[in-house]
Amino acid sequence: MENRQIADRLDSFAALLELAEANPYTIRAYRRAAETIRGAALAVAELVRTGRVRQLRGIGPGIEARLRELVETGEIAELAELERELAPDMVGLGRYLGLSARRSIELARALGVHSAEEFREAAAGGRLRSVPGIGPKTEARLLEALGSAHEARPRQGLLLNRAQELVGGVAAALDGAVAGDVRRWRDSCERLAVVCAAVDPAPVLERFAELPQIVGIVERGGRRAVGVTVDGVPIELTVAEPEGCGTALLRATGAPAYVQALEPLPQAPDERAVYGALGLPWCPPELREAPFDGQPPALLGLEQIRGDLHSHTTWSDGRASVEEMGRAALERGYEYLAICDHTPAVGAVRGLTPDDVRRQGEEIAAANELLSPFRILRGIECDILPDGRLDLPDDVLADLDWVQASVHGGQRMPRREMTARVLAALRNPYVRCLSHPKGRYINRRPENALELERAFAVALEHGVAVEVNGLPDRLDLSGEHVREALDAGVEIVCSTDAHSVRGLGNMPFAVATARRGGATADSVLNTRPLDEILRTPA
Repeated sequence: MENRQIADRLDSFAALLELAEANPYTIRAYRRAAETIRGAALAVAELVRTGRVRQLRGIGPGIEARLRELVETGEIAELAELERELAPDMVGLGRYLGLSARRSIELARALGVHSAEEFREAAAGGRLRSVPGIGPKTEARLLEALGSAHEARPRQGLLLNRAQELVGGVAAALDGAVAGDVRRWRDSCERLAVVCAAVDPAPVLERFAELPQIVGIVERGGRRAVGVTVDGVPIELTVAEPEGCGTALLRATGAPAYVQALEPLPQAPDERAVYGALGLPWCPPELREAPFDGQPPALLGLEQIRGDLHSHTTWSDGRASVEEMGRAALERGYEYLAICDHTPAVGAVRGLTPDDVRRQGEEIAAANELLSPFRILRGIECDILPDGRLDLPDDVLADLDWVQASVHGGQRMPRREMTARVLAALRNPYVRCLSHPKGRYINRRPENALELERAFAVALEHGVAVEVNGLPDRLDLSGEHVREALDAGVEIVCSTDAHSVRGLGNMPFAVATARRGGATADSVLNTRPLDEILRTPA
């Protein structure tokens, strides 16, 4: 079994354990194990066979036993039992229709059904009204929802990293291409889509229905199907004729307004041929939101990033030491890494005092002797206090290589107060970057009320860059705000905000978000050599 297949089964197991209301710690452990296995460089099945799988982080004896069972028999017996007992396809359909998992299971048990198709038949046969708590109004609502299950319905999008894992796994299993919101690197993905090419679509559609990620099919046509996960998330599959695959991929990738502006689309086997037939240059997926018919800029590439300017260590809330973070950045081909641990005012975690900053500097100097010519920068993520002062005195900040200012507490401040607070910090002569300017937590809280136009003007005046934070639940600045910053002439920094060695891998999210705003290498500070990073602040 491939790592991806093993990880998918563990994810399915975790989802069903959640439905069964198992211990939350156990559920999280299986999900973390799935994530570890999906990203493992070695074949996990071989590690299981040779008794070395517990060398992977987060794999204990219980999970090892499940993995051994899966590798040796092709299944996990308890997973199969949970699938029979909990009817995950029924739960997936129920969630898609707006029912809770618990209510979906209650309905399945009351009706004696074990699949979404059996539930449809029971509902069509009038059996819903026999279920306690289902009155005429509820029955009518469910019948109406079942009748329109093929129609798109608004739902909260998935974070980009989770959507990538989900859609990427389906695409890989079907030898298809990722499309929809994921291919455009949207920060919150609602349309999850995969495009395949085949003369005969039937085998591909059958494989799609049998994937562990898909617990039910809510729509199926000649060359199209919509499957639903146990969480009620719909995934579209298009199986195009090979000679029209490029057209199908373009349609399934672009936002509706973008695609509509190009219609009618010619049939072509690949996207570049479609654009060529339209007399247009190929457009990067990240720019396919609104109608776009000009010459796309030479967007920033991941390979052009020379270093990461926002990372954390065990000095505050990180999981790795200074040297470990430095070595990991060096292995990624970077020339430099800024260590930017928190200051005390962040509150929720330990922050560095002036004395801590001095002692950390000694540790950074020692690591630099080992890693030279790679350079670890002495940095700080300094909190902006409510009155606009910084959380460390200027004489401490003056001794650092890289200072970025951040708002953590008080994100709900009124517009005038929030803007005044940030502008005061931007005028500090030692601040080089404003981190996660809008305080985003996607799907969890609204952006803060900072007036970006004023912030950009002051940042430009004082030579301060603004960050595109690569944490998938932040992606702050957003692509839209990146475009505004570039229009204002402000420099961008693409950073990961890594709190672990693994977290350094979030750089593609920062780069893609900057690309969505039209960023080129010239507009991104950390595409430049170290001597330009270490310039004296204005």
